Amino acid sequence: MRVKHILCPMVAENCYLAINDANKQCLIIDPGSGAERIYATVQAEGVSPVAILLTHGHFDHAGAAAEVASNYNIKVYAYEGEVQTLENPSLNLSADMFGNSAKYHADVLLKDGQESELAGLKFKCLFTPGHTPGGCCFYFPDEGIVFTGDTLFCGSVGRTDFPGGSMSQLVEGIRKQLLVLPEDTICYTGHDAATTIGDEKDYNPFL
Repeated sequence: MRVKHILCPMVAENCYLAINDANKQCLIIDPGSGAERIYATVQAEGVSPVAILLTHGHFDHAGAAAEVASNYNIKVYAYEGEVQTLENPSLNLSADMFGNSAKYHADVLLKDGQESELAGLKFKCLFTPGHTPGGCCFYFPDEGIVFTGDTLFCGSVGRTDFPGGSMSQLVEGIRKQLLVLPEDTICYTGHDAATTIGDEKDYNPFL
């Protein structure tokens, strides 16, 4: 798997293409904004998207999902406990941030620990609440990669002062679901730079 980073313009959120070069297919992870930028990158890479994965339902991670899904005729995947956040403008922050209320939707709801294979890539859904009630991370064990959304950052963790947030749940979820992964696992985060599980175990002051 090869990972291509796309910086979404609205609030500098990280969208990613998880690319399988063997079959020229990809997954789109957290398309928050900048659909045209995503389309241009997909075209430049010469790949075909087969699904969208959402780590959580905030506007800056899910805002362009419906448009991108419609453009490629693909489905949106999210954790089963994130439906309320996706569909409620007060919870997905679209109403508060810009006064432009929006409802988001996931076609396929995943369970904690559920293993899936899309685009020829195997991944596991890891339930990590705290930033939102139904936030999750997507772990690709064969590649040693995890997409952490706004759960875990380089040297930090996600905010918990939004509706439904909980610092205790966030830290517990990180320790239970992420810090048990191999230390060389690469963490592609929702904002800012990538990191590794080992570095966060050693240096993250929140953990």
